[in-house]
Amino acid sequence: MAPLQYLSPDWAFEAQKRLREQLTPEIMKYVTSSMVTVYSHCPDGKDRALFYKIVDGVFQEVSVSVGDIPNAEFIITGDYDTFAKISRAELGSRSALMSGKLKLKGNMVKALSLASIVDRLNKVLSEITCEY
Repeated sequence: MAPLQYLSPDWAFEAQKRLREQLTPEIMKYVTSSMVTVYSHCPDGKDRALFYKIVDGVFQEVSVSVGDIPNAEFIITGDYDTFAKISRAELGSRSALMSGKLKLKGNMVKALSLASIVDRLNKVLSEITCEY
């Protein structure tokens, strides 16, 4: 498989497919939540929003938008390079949040309790061959 462009529609499709296949509802602890990660300073100068919707531990939607920020339980903002490091499993999401590299809008206590699930999600994403 040729490398996919990170945050492209093809990448989002592949991400959703892999997340559904590899992260069962049991592994996801039957969580229902939604999360948007807002990437600033993307290489093309545009900001992007990566949206995840999970219902009863099943990924219902993984999508990327330019400009519009979908409504979600959690909105996490940060620099493209920080999120790329997280997606390559070079940086943990919890440490990025606690060090101030990411900003969270939403319930911090709940977000920290879901950190292990987000780490599983990022592990799956790190296995997608892509160009950053």
